[in-house]
Amino acid sequence: MNHFVNKKSRQVKYAFNSFTEYWLTDASFAVLLVILLFTVFILPILIEYDHVHAFFVNTVFLFLFFTGIWSSRNKILIVLTTILFLTQLGLRIVRFSNYEFEFYLMERFVGILNMIVFIFLNIRLLFRDDEVNIYRVIGAVNVYLLVAILGSFVFEIIYLTTGSGIGGDVELGGLDEDFALYIYFSLVSLTTVGFGDLYPIKIMSKMLSVFLSTIGILYPAVVIARLVSANKTK
Repeated sequence: MNHFVNKKSRQVKYAFNSFTEYWLTDASFAVLLVILLFTVFILPILIEYDHVHAFFVNTVFLFLFFTGIWSSRNKILIVLTTILFLTQLGLRIVRFSNYEFEFYLMERFVGILNMIVFIFLNIRLLFRDDEVNIYRVIGAVNVYLLVAILGSFVFEIIYLTTGSGIGGDVELGGLDEDFALYIYFSLVSLTTVGFGDLYPIKIMSKMLSVFLSTIGILYPAVVIARLVSANKTK
């Protein structure tokens, strides 16, 4: 019996280590890029045309947060990302259960913390050595898209706490379906495009829009300078 338990324990440990090792390699950047492209560009379209249920939307976010657990060998960061993921999972289980209360606002706050940690982990992976290759470029794009998702979460928090966030020809419901509008406006702000169809309301949304625009301008310059300098030192 003990031999069987020890064998299963070794198998679980091996699977855990193998999965962690993969997410710490450059190849994981490509997989994460596919996930992010779907989340940022495809999922909003599916939401807009009612092709997906809110349960599917939440599953996508949970899977994204789940990958953050494996993005570091640091025990403190592993524990932190695990706690945040389990908290997210628990809050969503409560929301989709028959329990009469839900903690939607708390979900979003925990989601913001989760995304901040995930961005930090990916930046560490991106600049962990001086090697310059296609995976570094993909990793830089991943961080950019993660910032866009973070921005959409913060816009939603502003709406949930103040009753206003972005204006224009939109109708916000305070639910998961609003993600399509938030991610669109976050990307518009981050890329400094500013079509004018949506605009920030009140000072918090305005400052967030300006902050995202600043990041959108400075981040590519910093990344390019970092990659160029790394290439010159080789």
